[in-house]
Amino acid sequence: MSAEHLRVTDVLLVPAQGAFFYDDQLAIRAGVVSDGFAYKGTPRTPGFSSIRMPAQALSIGLRLSDGVIVWGDMMSVQYAGAGGRDPVFESEAITELTRRLVVPRLEGRSVRSFLDACARSLDSEGEGLPLAVSYGVSQALLRAAAHASRCTMAEVLCREFKLPLVAKPVPLYAQSGDQRQINVDKMALRRVDVLPHGLINSREKFGPKGQTFLEFAQWVACRVRELGGEEYRPVLHFDVYGWVGLEIGLNPLDIAAFIARAADSLRPFRLHLESPADYGSTPLQLERYIEIVRELERLGSDARVVVDEHCNTMADIENFAKLRACHVIQIKTPDVGSIVDIVQAVRHCKAHGVGAFLGGSCVETDLSARASTHIAVATQADMMLAKPGMGVDEGLSIVGNEQNRLLAILRATAPGVPHS
Repeated sequence: MSAEHLRVTDVLLVPAQGAFFYDDQLAIRAGVVSDGFAYKGTPRTPGFSSIRMPAQALSIGLRLSDGVIVWGDMMSVQYAGAGGRDPVFESEAITELTRRLVVPRLEGRSVRSFLDACARSLDSEGEGLPLAVSYGVSQALLRAAAHASRCTMAEVLCREFKLPLVAKPVPLYAQSGDQRQINVDKMALRRVDVLPHGLINSREKFGPKGQTFLEFAQWVACRVRELGGEEYRPVLHFDVYGWVGLEIGLNPLDIAAFIARAADSLRPFRLHLESPADYGSTPLQLERYIEIVRELERLGSDARVVVDEHCNTMADIENFAKLRACHVIQIKTPDVGSIVDIVQAVRHCKAHGVGAFLGGSCVETDLSARASTHIAVATQADMMLAKPGMGVDEGLSIVGNEQNRLLAILRATAPGVPHS
């Protein structure tokens, strides 16, 4: 059957599991007590039945007219419902909504053009789709278009968005979860490009005036040198979940001074600091982060501020990039939604000279992680998250191996493609 005639003949919806847990950020930030791997206390974010819940997901399978079934996965992010994000994912409700709003638009749909199929399938005629649904459906449609064209998902994106096809690896960023020391060792031994995240999400981990965080960051720098050698120079990227602002105050000048001091203490490594403060809304986050960035530049610091909270959708990302309210934007894939918007978000970053970190969440799946790898290579993002899960090895294996296989295919099938 020719690619032009391939259509969706049936849609399968299957409950799935994310690779980690949904966590109530408000409750954790308030200082709840951990109980082994669980937390004690009452959840504070709507939709949470407990502070830590196993991550639900939903697989959507498109049966095509040649009998092949292609898949995509829907899910929230670990801290769903916080920082302006969609509510926590609830599989039964999402299944019902998808069956009612999306399935009728998919049945009979041609899959030859990815952009056309997304436009026609994800327009819910006034009733907004959860971003998780758009994310999962667009993954399946991208795989369908790649199958129809007998090529990789990256090649489909380059063709339809008119992007240059480049077989160049995108740097990998690994996250440690709470097993910080052991996982830093794993990252250093594997010579990961960007590390370790650190999960600095509580007062206990940040410490008075940030002292606990600074000591951990300096330990990371020493350990990386010890295990990786002098020539190994990864970027040191820490996510502090707003704790600079919570501990030393929300004055942008004070926050910039703290970041600059931290960066100086970690030389020769470069510091990325994600989410130094949470100002509670997108407009305030924009305004204050602009001041933090300007003050860092005035101080002559090479530290880079990474934005996450309150910068979720493609429109948010465009505004943060255009106004240079950060140095790097985490494009958190389930929060952006459709792969169409994710690609555009990377392009907005590049157009305005802001770093594009194609991120996501530990609660994603192997399928969504592999699709993200193709997006990262096609758009030549500045870095991408090794996901899913919090174990380091699994995410690096899934994303790293997918990238290596993809680059090998591109170099074998298009020998003239640039690769450096």
